[in-house]
Amino acid sequence: MRDKALRLGTRRSKLAMAQSGQVAEAVSQVTGRPVELVEITTYGDVSREHLAQIGGTGVFVTALRDALLRGEVDFAVHSLKDLPTAQPEELALAAVPVREDPRDVIVARDARKFTDLPRGARIGTGSPRRMAQLNAYARAHGLDIETVPIRGNVDTRIRYVHDGELDAVVLAAAGLNRIGRIDEVTDFLSVDTVLPAPGQGALAIECRAGHTAQDTALVAALGELDDPFTRVAVTAERSLLAALEAGCSAPVGALADLLADGQIVKEMRLRGVVGTTDGTRTVQLSTTGPVPETHDQALALGRELAAEMLAQGAAGLMGERAQ
Repeated sequence: MRDKALRLGTRRSKLAMAQSGQVAEAVSQVTGRPVELVEITTYGDVSREHLAQIGGTGVFVTALRDALLRGEVDFAVHSLKDLPTAQPEELALAAVPVREDPRDVIVARDARKFTDLPRGARIGTGSPRRMAQLNAYARAHGLDIETVPIRGNVDTRIRYVHDGELDAVVLAAAGLNRIGRIDEVTDFLSVDTVLPAPGQGALAIECRAGHTAQDTALVAALGELDDPFTRVAVTAERSLLAALEAGCSAPVGALADLLADGQIVKEMRLRGVVGTTDGTRTVQLSTTGPVPETHDQALALGRELAAEMLAQGAAGLMGERAQ
């Protein structure tokens, strides 16, 4: 008799379906069971408000988690940057697969790079984090840009450029890679220019915690897809975000780089940034140390850098944004 299919809960967007489809294939390989996608609409998908207005935190996640807890799906796939930093006890973050490219990218008219955009260029993004860093860079380098808040899927955002409403839009490289549209990128933004969102480029595979034999077995099977280096990196980034008491729509960027000597990973560098969306004030710091060997060590690294940022006035910058 054919093994019963595992039910994977996913958002309905083209990107979500693409990344969930890739995870479904990998899960099928490690479990030997078919996987079917169950499409779920989240509040973030139906609301037309900007993420900063609806809070951002959990708006793409709650409906998927509710379906898990009701037993309607067996596991769910999230973009890790959308996950609230507090993990519910009833659910397990079973796997964080190898991370995609975490960088932000520009899709611009006339194939322009960010620094080649015309004076007064209108750049669309729904992210206060991107606005803060793009405006800060522009101020520091004498560029004249206007950041414009937008929402919508990848097709909608790129259409703004093709239709001439905007000169450029900012998107995540990982998402464009996953839907096969990376060739439309006109510029990859260095992480020295724009730090990504904590967890950007990584996926989270979540299921019910091991309260039954079936749950325990699924947690173990999904764990085969976990990449330990990606997990400690995103754990440190999300720990910084949590210690700053900021949600996923806050103007916070973070990236943990694994620094290698040849093929051997030696150290991890964690960088964080907070800024006002107009780019007038930023706090950006970093720390480098041994690669965390445990979850608690990764958490501690994020908290330590966050404490330094708070001492430099990071909380005040986030407060200014909310006024």
